[in-house]
Amino acid sequence: MAKVRILTDRVANQIAAGEVIERPAAVVKELVENALDAGATRIEVEFRHGGRSLMRIEDNGSGMARDDALLALERHATSKIAEAADLDRLASYGFRGEALPSIASVSRFELQTREAGSDVGTEILVNGGKFVHVRDCGRPVGTRIEVTHLFNSVPARRKFLKTDPTEAAHIIQCVRLYALACPATAFTLIEDGRVIFRSPECTTLAERVAEIFGRQTAAALVPLEAGESGMRLSGLIGRPGTGRATRHEMIVFVNQRPVDSRTLNYALIESYHESLPKGRYPLAFVFFECDPAAVDVNVHPAKREVRFRSEPAVRAFVIRSVLQRLRELGTAANPTLVTPGGPASSPGVPADFLPAKATSGAPEPTRWIQPAASPAVFRPMAAAPAAPPPSAPGPVSAAAIGSSPVELPPRPAAALNWRFVGLAHSNYALFETSAGLVLLDRRAAHERVWFERLREQFATGTVPSQRLLLPIPVELDPILTALLLDRLPFLNAHGFEVSEFGRNFFRVEAVPAWMEPADAEPFLRDLLGAFREGRVPDNNPGLAREELARLAAAKAIRLPATAGEAEVQALAGQLFATRSPLTNPAGRPTYIELHHGELARRFQK
Repeated sequence: MAKVRILTDRVANQIAAGEVIERPAAVVKELVENALDAGATRIEVEFRHGGRSLMRIEDNGSGMARDDALLALERHATSKIAEAADLDRLASYGFRGEALPSIASVSRFELQTREAGSDVGTEILVNGGKFVHVRDCGRPVGTRIEVTHLFNSVPARRKFLKTDPTEAAHIIQCVRLYALACPATAFTLIEDGRVIFRSPECTTLAERVAEIFGRQTAAALVPLEAGESGMRLSGLIGRPGTGRATRHEMIVFVNQRPVDSRTLNYALIESYHESLPKGRYPLAFVFFECDPAAVDVNVHPAKREVRFRSEPAVRAFVIRSVLQRLRELGTAANPTLVTPGGPASSPGVPADFLPAKATSGAPEPTRWIQPAASPAVFRPMAAAPAAPPPSAPGPVSAAAIGSSPVELPPRPAAALNWRFVGLAHSNYALFETSAGLVLLDRRAAHERVWFERLREQFATGTVPSQRLLLPIPVELDPILTALLLDRLPFLNAHGFEVSEFGRNFFRVEAVPAWMEPADAEPFLRDLLGAFREGRVPDNNPGLAREELARLAAAKAIRLPATAGEAEVQALAGQLFATRSPLTNPAGRPTYIELHHGELARRFQK
């Protein structure tokens, strides 16, 4: 056993860097926070090769004198706190004093700074934790920090970095968060010499959202303001029915600090439970404010997570505030929500959320009724008089979505020996069989049938396309723009025709024949979300085509509330003509069967 020894400052800094500096985006985060704490109204961030070769953060903040600049490179040197009690009333982003020495210990670190009233600035160069020089320099008031060759002195850490596009995406997301947190500060972000976004000082959060995420996203948001018992919630939230396939546009701030809070995230998701379909996430840019003593921002080394003193109270307040705002908005963007056998509930409010006096007894279950004029409906499929053979399923065309689709070869209804009884809750078809009862999930069955049709089309390259009379404009944020540009050949080979039309702007000029034009933009955003989360692999075209077919089948189907016996029988026949009739593409059962024995057991016979 080795003897106990005190670590050198250099080793201690490198260990601290392992906690604070996990990737290039963490460097950008710490330095942008310092710039904001210095009162900067203009911040410019530049990086190259995902931050590996260069990260430059320049601001017009208060700057530092030479002595302060040297002291800032010592461990736990900070101007933000003086004693532990100050942690209960933090009003700054940074406070630990670990960032600068930790960064300087694992990179080539150059600091230039000048405070107001000084004739010259100070330049400090540190390489791998060792001071190279300290000298005077000329520069305007503020601070400029260049970090190059990150982790060169710690090769084991460098090899754990992801690809340049992945690291770049994290840096872009980081800068966007702080740009949203501080609309009054002008931000510029430059990647490999190309301006990703340049946002001037904004007077409102809505302007900043439009600058970063696009005006189409900003137009789908409404303001939110609420206060109660020392808590305040403000910002922008999506209208009912406006959602995303991922959580990347559900952003929360606590006392102006961007955080990942399970309490706030789940409160937002629960608030939209009756306003968005399952699996969709709300658009939200919300700021939660409370007494600094009621929240602990020191529970995570990188300050990403926070802990509230009273989690249930915070969660309840957020849910009440968002639900009240959604009720005010009404149901203009929503499917009609009705209760069986009764009138429609209050605008935007399901019956089980109404006050007790508004309902008598237990609330009845609700169901979504899609308006008849809704676009992109995969309508129930009637039996075709003549079906193509299994080896030549025929392309799905625009006509295939109508009342006379090109069919997979259906199994004769008589062979199934299923007698249709009726529909339950609109989605479940009940059949009587010689063995008992069968409940068929209409949506799951449709998804399986369409998934196999589309997968066959994608595999053979026979995807019919329809050109649009008026191209559909799509405005994306910088991250989604980069994703789309890399995958345009893949999309255009599968029925789409998407072209670039300016910075972060695209035009959809053609869509697959199975898609209604009105569904093109939301489907494209969902697909890019799947790309972003890695659910559509880049290096395996077969799996990518299969995932595209799965998304198409799951996202585009809209079931009408009713269906006749012929339509349901035809659907059952088509289902059993597929290769995997037992489950939908996501693996959920398409039907369940209750045998006579099970029924007898349930009735204790």
